[in-house]
Amino acid sequence: MLEDLLKLVRSLLCMATAVSCLGSMEAAVTPLSVVNLRCEYKTNPIGVDVLQPRLSWELVSPVRATMQTAYQIRVADSQADLAGGKLLWDSGKQTSDASIQVPYQGPAPTTSVRYYWQVQAWDNHGNASGWSRPQYWEMGLLQPTDWHGHWITPNLVEDPTKSNPSPMLRHEFRVEKAVASARLYASAMGLYELHLNGQRVGAEYFTPGWTAYDFRYQYQTFDVTSTLKKGENCLGAILGDGWFRGFMNGDGKRNSYGTKLALVAQLEITYIDGTRESVVTDETWKASTGPILVSDIYNGETYDARLEKTGWSQAGYDGANWKGVTILDSPKVKFVAPAGPPVRRVEEIKPVAILKTPSGETVIDMGQNMVGWVRFHVAASAGTTIFLRHGEVLDKAGNLYTQNLRSAQQTIRYTAKGEGVETFEPHFTFQGFRYVAVSGWPGEPTLDNFTGIVVHSDVASTGTFASSNPLLNQLQHNIVWSQKGNFLGIPTDCPQRDERFGWTADAQVFARTASLNYDVADFYTNWLADLALDQFDNGAVPDVIPNVLTHDTRKDFAAATGWADAAVIVPWEIYITYGDRRILEQQYDSMKAWVEYMRHEAGDSYQWRSGFDFGDWLAFASTNSDYQGATTDKDLIKNAYFAHSADLLQQVAVVLGKKEDAVTYLELLAKIKTAFQHEYVTPNGRLSSNTQTAYTLALSFGLLPESMRKNAAARLAADVRSFGHLTTGFLGTPLLNHVLSDYGYFDEAYMLLNRKEYPSWLYPITKGATTIWERWDGIKPDGTFQDPGMNSFNHYALGAIGDWMYSVVAGIGIDAKHPSYKHIFIQPHPGGGLTSVKSSEHSMYGLVVSNWEIKDGTMTMQVEVPPNTTAAVRLPSAIIGQVTETGRPLISSKGLGEVRQDEGAVVVNVGSGAYQFKYKQ
Repeated sequence: MLEDLLKLVRSLLCMATAVSCLGSMEAAVTPLSVVNLRCEYKTNPIGVDVLQPRLSWELVSPVRATMQTAYQIRVADSQADLAGGKLLWDSGKQTSDASIQVPYQGPAPTTSVRYYWQVQAWDNHGNASGWSRPQYWEMGLLQPTDWHGHWITPNLVEDPTKSNPSPMLRHEFRVEKAVASARLYASAMGLYELHLNGQRVGAEYFTPGWTAYDFRYQYQTFDVTSTLKKGENCLGAILGDGWFRGFMNGDGKRNSYGTKLALVAQLEITYIDGTRESVVTDETWKASTGPILVSDIYNGETYDARLEKTGWSQAGYDGANWKGVTILDSPKVKFVAPAGPPVRRVEEIKPVAILKTPSGETVIDMGQNMVGWVRFHVAASAGTTIFLRHGEVLDKAGNLYTQNLRSAQQTIRYTAKGEGVETFEPHFTFQGFRYVAVSGWPGEPTLDNFTGIVVHSDVASTGTFASSNPLLNQLQHNIVWSQKGNFLGIPTDCPQRDERFGWTADAQVFARTASLNYDVADFYTNWLADLALDQFDNGAVPDVIPNVLTHDTRKDFAAATGWADAAVIVPWEIYITYGDRRILEQQYDSMKAWVEYMRHEAGDSYQWRSGFDFGDWLAFASTNSDYQGATTDKDLIKNAYFAHSADLLQQVAVVLGKKEDAVTYLELLAKIKTAFQHEYVTPNGRLSSNTQTAYTLALSFGLLPESMRKNAAARLAADVRSFGHLTTGFLGTPLLNHVLSDYGYFDEAYMLLNRKEYPSWLYPITKGATTIWERWDGIKPDGTFQDPGMNSFNHYALGAIGDWMYSVVAGIGIDAKHPSYKHIFIQPHPGGGLTSVKSSEHSMYGLVVSNWEIKDGTMTMQVEVPPNTTAAVRLPSAIIGQVTETGRPLISSKGLGEVRQDEGAVVVNVGSGAYQFKYKQ
């Protein structure tokens, strides 16, 4: 106890003299510095439950070709100890270029303890960085025995067949001494919103998040030190149905995981004198209902401000009429700290217009299809009810269109209390919308009355793409906004209708593009953990994760080709992009189980034909009598993906050093390929399904003999030219342009990218789209709509073209042999009438930039490569003798590696630094 107290005093003294303390830990300015320290992808996280967290950092150096040659990490449990050298762990000087995913190797972490750490590095030019600024991570509750709070449910009468008023819970307690720190840990069956002394706790929404509730609940950790006060305090909570027991799947189904909402909370207070106290959920808490009469994910919220309980979460409130609570048995599941980022209010947007529709409605146009809700200000008499109905588009006549929402109401009902200007935001619901129909408003609303609150998982933006073509820039904008709108705790298909599920195909086809736009490593890590838990014992992977569609052993919604393969593809993408070997280790059994499921179903023929499949979902369809659409044989698709997942699994086995498995799955791959060629390929190289998707999958997955690939690619390109457009669906579209460009058909690929007529990526933009559509023709050329049963206007899957825009148009590519951009390909392929592109990617090592411009026949390329990496820069249509770098002839420029002529291009190997290449084309 005394030792803990001394550490606390030293830490407080250090913080009180922060300038001098930090100064003592930082060396003088050197050409090398260490920045952007992260623990498990996060900056200064609290509530960590990874027992061997991984540490990453970036280097900054003005010197070209800088590589780290050594590092040293030191860790202490106070800033004072870190400054004074009293360390828990000192790695010593490690001769290594590792600067990402470096595991902590000190003593086992302890529950709730904060660990401070810093790094110094050495480079190949003889520079030492000095110590970085200290950062920290703080552990959460690591063992089940660390939890002292009970699960409590309010003693309220409810109707389990419908939405009920949101319960409110409260508990008063005293704080007698000066507080050094306070942490509040909480989770819920349902959703929760915590309040302490009249203030909302934290900036996180939809907590505890949607996970595989049959197996695990997330808990959140909040620093509430500054909110506590000496004397009387009050802790409160509001509960919502959420995914736990709200309406799901549009069939009237409720109570997917249970019928009773419940809360568990634990406030751990550490006093200045070193003593500790816990305030927990128990039988002494009180419960009531309040103004939230309905709050449902799909249907929206009904709120009566006249029922507000002013001061309910403050000490001294009269709760005599409140009911009690019941302690529930703890569920037989695991508590976990969230691996992924929280959902937050990320930005606000103002509406652009107020419309009067032909039907007479007042409609607010936000100017952007968004996900979140509307905050509004209104002065109305008591009892006035205002209705907000949300939709994504207007119909041909200009009226709000909501048929595509199916049964989801997406409606806010607010009843005013009549006390001046009232401000409202909903609590446990979100909407997908651009347009808001307002009724019941007193007088005429103005634009200033409304603000759009954009919410999504707080992933960090990492990628940028802009070109000389405004339509392509809008396409990138639409891709990004669809990703934001569908990354709300899990990767959903759509954010507006009665679905909003974690469809696995959407996730896997978009994973690479997602990782280019945002840092999604921890986001997918969290989701993949649920995939493995919800996977059936026979290896079948549910179509949606979390698996809300079925909780028993039925496989009605499982094992679909291209969907279930997310179990293998998404972990591989995370490894390639972030160098995350641990995700492969964690998911390996799941990956292997899925491949073994396919092997079992295929049998000795190595031909998998059993079970339901979606096929190349939403591929091009036609009403022509002689051609009704690009229908690719489902069996061909099944066995193409069988091979692809087996291929990736054997590569994973190599990475993890599982030599026997690597051999086993390489042999399996060979057998699948042989069976595929026998069944689906003619002796002349024609596929049994003569579709763009068939050729794209066969070529992308390497299923054809080498001798047939060139002709197969020519067939694919000819089909594209013949149609003048793509005919692919969810599975073929992400790979189509890659295959065309891999085989030199850049003109055809750019033709597809630039096409503005249906079907194409740009066609929706000509119809006013600000997000990616689910269908190529969600709005038909004549202005009518596709089938309302499945017609989302915010659906990122077809936005997977973003990967091609980054990697081919801009030219930023990952070398799979050196993942996480350790070695980078900068190889743009100008075309499609573009005259300039600017693109960047903030990798785990730092910023990668590829900008190019063609002006007056001169090509200028600006390239940036972060320290501790290398790059191969390909200058298209260049000759060595005609290229300059930063104004000097290429052959005499300093700091370059090997330079070689590669047919019509020049390849320059470079280290870190900024480069400008210029030459006449």
